[in-house]
Amino acid sequence: MTGKVLILSLLAATSLSAQDAEALYVRRVWPLFQEKCLACHGNDEQKIKGGFDMRTLETALKGGESEKPSIIPGKPEESPLYLASTRQHEADWEPMPPKEADKLYAEQLNWIKAWITGGAPWPDESKRNAIAKANAEKWSAEDGITIKTTGALSPEWANRRYKPEGLWAYQPVKKPATKSPNPIDELIALHMPEGVRPAPAADARTFIRRATFDLTGLPPTPEEITAFEQSYIHDPASSIQHLINRLLASPHYGERMARHWLDVTRYADSSGFANDYERGNAWRYRDYVVRSFNADKPYDQFIKEQIAGDEMQPSNPELLIATGFLRMGPWELTGMEVAKIARQRFLDDVTNSVGETFLAHSLQCARCHDHKFDPVPTHDSYSMQACFSTTQLAERPAPFLPSENTAGFDESKYLETRRIEHMTMLARLDDKLLANAEKWFAEKKLDPSAWNKAVISARAFIANGGKMKKGRSFTGVFETARSALQKQNLPEDQYPPKLVGFEPEDYGNERVARKGLERLKWELERYEPFAFSVYDGRTPQIVSVYQPIRMPQDRMTTGELEQTAILGGGDPFSPTKSVKPGVLSVLGSVEFPDAIEGRRTVLANWIASKDNPLTTRAIVNRLWLWHFGQAIAGNPNNFGSTGKKPTHPELLDWLAATLVEKNWSIKEMHRAIMTSAAYRRSSEFNAEGPKLSHEEAEKSYAVFKPRRLMAEEMRDAMLSITGELNPTLGGIPNRPEINIEVAMQPRQVMGTFASAWVPNALPSQRHRRSLYALKIRGVRDPFMEVFNEPGPDFSCEAREVSTVTPQVFSLFNGQATYDRALALANRVMQEKPADVITRLFQLAYGRPPSPAEKAACTTHWHTMVSRQAAIAFKQPHPPLSVKRDAVEENTGEKFSFQEKLPGYADFIPDLQPADVDAQTRALADVCLVLLNSNEFVYLY
Repeated sequence: MTGKVLILSLLAATSLSAQDAEALYVRRVWPLFQEKCLACHGNDEQKIKGGFDMRTLETALKGGESEKPSIIPGKPEESPLYLASTRQHEADWEPMPPKEADKLYAEQLNWIKAWITGGAPWPDESKRNAIAKANAEKWSAEDGITIKTTGALSPEWANRRYKPEGLWAYQPVKKPATKSPNPIDELIALHMPEGVRPAPAADARTFIRRATFDLTGLPPTPEEITAFEQSYIHDPASSIQHLINRLLASPHYGERMARHWLDVTRYADSSGFANDYERGNAWRYRDYVVRSFNADKPYDQFIKEQIAGDEMQPSNPELLIATGFLRMGPWELTGMEVAKIARQRFLDDVTNSVGETFLAHSLQCARCHDHKFDPVPTHDSYSMQACFSTTQLAERPAPFLPSENTAGFDESKYLETRRIEHMTMLARLDDKLLANAEKWFAEKKLDPSAWNKAVISARAFIANGGKMKKGRSFTGVFETARSALQKQNLPEDQYPPKLVGFEPEDYGNERVARKGLERLKWELERYEPFAFSVYDGRTPQIVSVYQPIRMPQDRMTTGELEQTAILGGGDPFSPTKSVKPGVLSVLGSVEFPDAIEGRRTVLANWIASKDNPLTTRAIVNRLWLWHFGQAIAGNPNNFGSTGKKPTHPELLDWLAATLVEKNWSIKEMHRAIMTSAAYRRSSEFNAEGPKLSHEEAEKSYAVFKPRRLMAEEMRDAMLSITGELNPTLGGIPNRPEINIEVAMQPRQVMGTFASAWVPNALPSQRHRRSLYALKIRGVRDPFMEVFNEPGPDFSCEAREVSTVTPQVFSLFNGQATYDRALALANRVMQEKPADVITRLFQLAYGRPPSPAEKAACTTHWHTMVSRQAAIAFKQPHPPLSVKRDAVEENTGEKFSFQEKLPGYADFIPDLQPADVDAQTRALADVCLVLLNSNEFVYLY
C-alpha cells in the first residue's frame, strides 16, 4: 500500500481533529464542490436545481426538494450528499454529479467521507483564505503550484495546480556553471551511473563515417577516410576539428539539415485531400531551407523569416518564399466544402504548426477546451490563431534568385504534350456536340436559325480569344452558343440540352480532359517565378480553389475582416468570446498592433526572443536528437507535462544558452556537440563496472548509440558509391524510378484520375539526392515508406526505426537495389583495380576486407559467373501508355481510356544486365550482399 493510499485510508477510518477537518475542507472539499457541484447548485441563484443550494453550510444542511439534510456531521454513511456521490444508492438518491463522465474518483469520495466524519466544518471565505495562506508553502510542495494565465474557461481550471517538475520548459534558461574544457561531457557526467566507465573513443574510420553522414547525409570517400586516418594518428583533436569544419562548409550540409527540418514542417509538393493538387512552386521553400542552413543563418532570423518574411520585406523574393512554411500542411477548398470550415482548418493547422515547430507545444489540444494537462488555456490557442486571422494564401510573384537552380525547365514540354492532348480531346467532343445538336433540331423538328446564329457568334468570340469562364483552359463553341441562348431567355426546349447525345465514354473523356487541364495549371506553375506564400489582408469570399491563387489588388478593403473568437467545441459556426492577437500567457504578454498587417511580425519576434525558454530549448533539443538518435527531452514537439522530461536538464539549458551566446549559430552548436567525448565514443559496450544494459548505457551516453541510415541516406549512399549520384543543389523536383506497380496504379482524385508517376528521362535527372524527389502526398515510394520515411501530413518529431519483413523484400529483392549493385560492380570493373574485392569493400565500407571476407566473396563471385553466362537478358521497354478503367459518374456506365505517358518517349534506362558481361553481373551479386549488410546500413 502506497503512502498516499495509506493516508487516505486513515482519513476515511478515523475522525479528524477540527483543525484538520477544516484544512481538508479548504484544500480538497471546497474546490471539489466548486468544480463538480456549484454549476447547478449555487453559482446562479436563479437556476439552482432541485432546490439544493450548496453555497453555505446552512443552505446545504437544509437539503433540497427532499427536505432532508444533505449532511449529517460525523456520519457520512447517513449523509445523502456522500451517498449520492458514491452512485451506489440510486434507489434512494440520484447519482451526483449526474453525468457518468463527471463521477467522483475513489480519492475524491474519501475526502468527502473524511470531512463529514470530522464534523463537516464549513469555514467562511475569510477563514478559508487564512487557512490557505497559512498552509500555502506546504500544500504547494505536495499538490503543486498555481500558474497565472489569461482567459481560462472556468475558475477551477484557472486555479488548477501543477507539479513543478511538469513546468520545467517554462522556466527561464539558466546556464549552469562548468569547470572542464568541454562542458557537455561535464554535464553528462552528472547523470552517469556511479562506477560506469564510458566507452573509449571510436576509431578514426568509424568517426569520419559517423560525422560525414550526420552533417551531409552521404558516405565519406575511401580517399577521405585514408587522409583522415593518417591525420588522426598525429593529432586526433585537430583532425576532428578540421573534419567538422570541412563538412560544415560542404554545400551538402544544407541538404542534410533541410531533410531534418522538412520532416518537422511536413514538406510536400502536393496539397493532399481529395484533389491532391501539385504545389508547383513549393520546391522553392525547400531550397530556401537548404540555403539558410548552408549560410548558417542565425536561427532567430530563420524563425522570423518563415513566420513573417512577407511582412518584414514584402519585395524580397527570398522572404516571400520563406513564408511557404505557413502553408506546408495539407489543405484544399472544393465546391463541395463549406469555405468557412476550410478556412478554419488552415487557421487551426498553422497555429498548431508554429507551436509544435518552434515552441515544442501542440496547440490543437487547447482548441476545444482548456488544456487538460498544461497551463495553456483555450484563450491562448485562439489568441495565437488571431495572429494569423488576416493571413491569406497566394502564389506571389517572386523573380528567380541568382542562387536558385532553374535548370531542367525544358521538361515542361511533356506537360505541354498532355495539355495539347486534353485540348484536342475537348475540341473533338465539341465538334461531336455540334453535330449532335444538328441531329437534335432535326429530331425535334425545331427551327435552328437562332442556334446557328449563336454558333457563328460563338466561333467569332473564341477566335478573338474569348473565354467562357475565368481561368477555364478550354472554351467550346457548343457551350458558348448554348450560354448565349440562355442569356437571351430562350425557352430551354428550344435549344439542345447540355452534353446532348453524349455516350458514356464521351462523358468520361470530357471529364478526364477538363480535369486534366485543371491539374496542369498547378503543375506548370513549377516553372514560373512565383512563391508558394501568403499575404496580409481581408479574407476573400471564395467558394472553391481549382487553380493557383493570386494576391488581389484590393486585399485591404474587400472581403471579411475576421474577428477571432473562441469556438465552442472548435466549431467555426459557434463563436463565443472574442480574443485579440496574443501569445502563451504562461510566459507573459506582448502588445500587438490593432491592424491587418504586422501581427505575425510581433509573434515572430516573441518566439525568436532570446528570453523565450521554449524556443531555444526546442531547437537545441532537436539538434541533439539529430546527432545522437535520442533527444534530451524525449518528445521534441511536446515540452508539456505529457512529454518526456529531460534526462539531462542542465545540459539542455547549457546548449540553449550557448546557442544565444553564439549568435544563434547552428554550425557553432554542431562544433560544440561533435567535439565532445560523448559524441566521439565508441558504440561497443564496455561490460566492466556495474551491471548495465546496452540500452541503459546508450541513454546515459556511456556508449554511442548506433543508428540505421534513414531511407534517403540509404538511397543516396548507394548512388554515391556507384558514382551515379548527381550532386547538383536545388531546383525543380525530380522523379526517380519507383516500383512500377505503384507508379502505374490508377490514382483517383476528385472527378478524375491523377497522372501516372513517370520518372525523369535521363539517369542524371533521376539520380539526384532523395531530398529533391517529387513528394506527392497520394503517392508514396514503397522503398522510402518501408524504411520509415514519415508521411507529410503530420509533423515528425523523430523518425521511427522499425525492423519488419518487407524491408528485406525492398532492400534485397527490390529492383532499385539491384540496379545499384549492378552499377557498383560495373564501376569497379571499369576502374580495373589490382584487387576487385578490396576495391568493393573500400567503396562500401571504407576499409579492406578481412582474409575470410575476401575469400568468401571471391568464391561466390567466381561461382556466379557460370550461372550468369547461361542467362539471356533483354532490354526493357517502358510503357508509352496505360489503360484506365472507370465508372462514369453521370451515367454509372463503365468506360476506358488510354493515358498516354509522353515522358517515357525519351526514357534512357539505367545500366541493364544486358549491357554488361557475365563477370560483371556475377560481381553484382556480391555487391548486393554488401549493400544489405549492417555495416553499410548502420552507423556505429
